[in-house]
Amino acid sequence: MATRSKSLHLSEAADLNAASQTSHSKTTGDNSVASYPADRPLKIGGHELTGRLIVGTGKYETMELMRDSLLASGADVVTVAVRRERMYEHSGRNLLDFIDPQRYLLLPNTAGCYNATDAVRVARMGRQLLRDLGNPGADWVKLEVLGDTKTLLPDPVATLTACEKLVAEGFQVLCYTSDDPIVAKQLKAVGAASVMPAGSPIGSGQGILNPNNLRIILEYLKEGDPDYPVIVDAGVGTASDVAFAFELGADGVLLNSAIAHARDPILMSSAMRWAAVAGRQAYLAGRIPKRLYATASSPEEGLVTTRPYSQSL
Repeated sequence: MATRSKSLHLSEAADLNAASQTSHSKTTGDNSVASYPADRPLKIGGHELTGRLIVGTGKYETMELMRDSLLASGADVVTVAVRRERMYEHSGRNLLDFIDPQRYLLLPNTAGCYNATDAVRVARMGRQLLRDLGNPGADWVKLEVLGDTKTLLPDPVATLTACEKLVAEGFQVLCYTSDDPIVAKQLKAVGAASVMPAGSPIGSGQGILNPNNLRIILEYLKEGDPDYPVIVDAGVGTASDVAFAFELGADGVLLNSAIAHARDPILMSSAMRWAAVAGRQAYLAGRIPKRLYATASSPEEGLVTTRPYSQSL
């Protein structure tokens, strides 16, 4: 049964990948199909992505499970922790042998760094690694500078320092930060190609704990610059968290643990993919306002009365 389930997931992933290459369509009243434009690409620095999920490569039980989960996610970009990630497993197989360089753009990250100096050094290592591989992701980095090992929350001062140094060295920096709007503004001001506020602590699965702060960050960073990319990074637990992030207006979501630690990572990866599509389309469509009282969805014209009446017995 497990083998059959896995093959079904892989078949579904292939179908999804084929579907993602086509434009959306809708059925008109005369049963014909009219096409309408697909969502515009997500632009981050000099890179243009068709998908809005970025997925990680860590914490999977096997290399094969990681490979198949990445495929099911539909992601264009996968991130690799240059310092923390083991490039080789116990049998000597290389992680990068299971990531198709023709399909994925690699995003090196500085996970596991606790000061600006280490983060800058690891970013340089990642750039050299990808240059040697000929991968176009060599010119960018996901910056993480953590404050402590218990919360894994970012150190705002060290993050700002490292971001400024890396920008000066020509990196396109995607910057992991807290949900503090002021820090987010400062990171954009020093040149971050994307600011990536955490929904909740890394790996916690708590989802977006403070949507109001995320709304403020989106307002501040997009004022006069509506295409500036804001990506929710960390804390996702399930597909509804991804949909909610997009409904709030986030341009992308980065996640790892929610897929890698799921009971069925491949199936969860597919769920995350569709949640991203649904959340993004819901944001673009525009939700109705919340009201205290009911509003009739059927027209009232033609009724004898629009109000209920009492009948004497």
